Amino acid sequence: MTQTAKKKPAAPQSNKFKPKKRRSSRTALIFWICLVLVAAPLIILGWILFSSAMNTHKPVLGDRYKDDLNPAIKSEQMKEIKTKSEGVEGVQSVDVEMATATLRVYVDVADDATAETATSTADSVYKAVAEVLDPSVYFTKTDSEKMYDLEIHVYTEAERKNTEGENFVYVVETKTSSMDAPASEVVSTAKDAALAQQLRDDVTARKAAAASTAAAADGGTITVGGNEVQATEAPAE
Repeated sequence: MTQTAKKKPAAPQSNKFKPKKRRSSRTALIFWICLVLVAAPLIILGWILFSSAMNTHKPVLGDRYKDDLNPAIKSEQMKEIKTKSEGVEGVQSVDVEMATATLRVYVDVADDATAETATSTADSVYKAVAEVLDPSVYFTKTDSEKMYDLEIHVYTEAERKNTEGENFVYVVETKTSSMDAPASEVVSTAKDAALAQQLRDDVTARKAAAASTAAAADGGTITVGGNEVQATEAPAE
């Protein structure tokens, strides 16, 4: 009788795909960690930029004004001030800005306006501001609370250009929270005209002497009385 050979049971085959699954899980985990590390700073930066854009033209107030500036000046009131100021006679353009508890109104007037005209315009703009914001409320501090300061800038040019025939007039009317009434000053005119002219003459003389010395050292030309002449000697002391 023939014996039937018993087949050996086949050895269980190891799952060849398990390491790959482990490797795939590890790769996915690393991918998500890297994604979070990259995305987190971008999300934070985006939020900062978005917040900054939303707060544009709003005053940046630190702890120094905590529990102060009440009532606060709102953007709608600033727009109304701009509209009313533009209606003042002689005003060409108006900008209204808020900078750390100081309301500034910039007013451009005609290039030929005088200091008296600019001062009168500043007074009229102050009245326009007062129609929107009561100075006794918004621009007057109390014993327990700080309030806003007000500056009104009226000018023919935003800055001096020192061009021929220039009529530079710049008036600033100020009402700080500690002042009882506003005060105007023509800042484009020196309080001591003689001293101011002397300082300007000294600067001009220094520049001319430096230019003459440099030209003489280079053997070049210097300008005398509007004419260029050969510089052969250093200027006499």
